Amino acid sequence: MSETVGFLLQHGYSLLFAFVLAEQLGLPIPSTPLLLAAGALAGLDRMSLPLALSVAVLASLLGDTVWFVLGRWRGFSILNLFCRISLEPDTCVQKTQASYGKHGVNWLLFAKFVPGLSTIAPPMAGLFKVAPWKFLAMDSAGSLLWSGSFIAAGWWFHDQLEMVALFLARLGSGLFGVLLGGILLYVAFKYIQRRRVYRDLRIARITPHELKRRMDSDETIAVVDLRSEFEWSEGRIPGSLTPVDDDLEGLVSGMAESEIVLYCSCPNEISSARAALRLKRHGVKRVRPLEGGFPVWKELGFPVEQPLVAVR
Repeated sequence: MSETVGFLLQHGYSLLFAFVLAEQLGLPIPSTPLLLAAGALAGLDRMSLPLALSVAVLASLLGDTVWFVLGRWRGFSILNLFCRISLEPDTCVQKTQASYGKHGVNWLLFAKFVPGLSTIAPPMAGLFKVAPWKFLAMDSAGSLLWSGSFIAAGWWFHDQLEMVALFLARLGSGLFGVLLGGILLYVAFKYIQRRRVYRDLRIARITPHELKRRMDSDETIAVVDLRSEFEWSEGRIPGSLTPVDDDLEGLVSGMAESEIVLYCSCPNEISSARAALRLKRHGVKRVRPLEGGFPVWKELGFPVEQPLVAVR
């Protein structure tokens, strides 16, 4: 057996802990191969199944707790930060809030199985003031279900995975190069994908200063709030309209003579830009996203009102 594989066997628990923790903290390091390997080694009696499972759950819970505390402490700003650094540009605040609004804290049970969303679920729980004991209980159950599924798969298919391990053993010291190269290729692919999304969403924005000036001048302008109902606790731009059941086209159907401004909380105004492009394809010509969205509007100290609809 090569020195590389021997190193993996000797430090298997430490590597498993490090990879799972790194992934849950949001780093582009997939831990699934380590979970499968741990299960396979357990099936070959080279690793303790209960200990491997405990290590994976502990690492997952530790990373999630960090995000939970940050979400509880920093609020929506930590979600915007996450979206800015995330390699998954579609994992935006609004999409995540919609899932959380539908399933509540139960979302923590299966969030880890959804690529790109597993890291943002804990800060969302902190943001909406989920009780710490409830978060720990649900997140522990979710971590156990997630890591246990992959470890069990590795244990069940350990004979096939052993053949893969033998092949990797022949690579010797080149194994680390293969692993590093794979991670770098993954990061590069996601980065290119992210830039393509932003390029496709290029559309003229309106600045908060221009919007406020035009509102103060009583110009005919319709402001549409695309945020989820959860975010209304932060307030909204005075006079904002909200689509019913996401029927944005129906909302603006009678506004042919008005300029329409859309705003959200997403970095780079992803949700607003997508909605604006959708409206343009439906023949709406005068529509622009608000640059910086509601967070920048509020930071500038511009007027904010509380909606009449109660937040769930």
